[in-house]
Amino acid sequence: MKKFSMTILLSLAVLGLAGCPGSATNTTVSTTNSRTNTVASNGSMTNSNQAVVVNSNSNMANSTSRTTAPSGFMNEAAKGGLAEIELSKLTLNNTQNKELKDFAQKMVVDHTKASYELKKLAEQKNVGLPTEMDGEHKSIKDAMTELRGAEFDKKYVDTMVADHEKTVNLFKTQVESGTDAEAKEFAARTLPNLQMHLDMIKKIQAKMK
Repeated sequence: MKKFSMTILLSLAVLGLAGCPGSATNTTVSTTNSRTNTVASNGSMTNSNQAVVVNSNSNMANSTSRTTAPSGFMNEAAKGGLAEIELSKLTLNNTQNKELKDFAQKMVVDHTKASYELKKLAEQKNVGLPTEMDGEHKSIKDAMTELRGAEFDKKYVDTMVADHEKTVNLFKTQVESGTDAEAKEFAARTLPNLQMHLDMIKKIQAKMK
């Protein structure tokens, strides 16, 4: 009986030892798979980051290309001019701030003149220009009609600062990298006036803070 019991115990011990290597193997395989998956995941992240950088650079290049080509430049310049004229006309009828009223009047006069010159250039180049404000500035105008007093003035000033910064950069890019001689000449001739507008409105903005 004792011999039989010993035989059973020895058999169990052997089976237990036989099972251990299998467990170690499974653990090793699981760890290897985990590392492989981590590497693969890192590879995917790298590819994703590369794709973001490539797409971003591509979008920037396309944007620059659009604004250096004569048609793209003229369309962007026309949109800016239309917005500045319309919002300045609205301001002339709503502000009580004399300095701001004088600035708005100058915007209407200067940008009307520049828009006329731009229209003639566009006709020579067979480029169609927008004839009304874009959606973004229509929304700004709608918002301004609901404002009064200092809130109205601040909205106009902030919009003029942002728009003139964008327009000055647009014209500088055309002067430096434009592909059409006459468009570049128009940009170079108009840029000093635009820079003056930006300096003026920034001074007004500083007084309002």
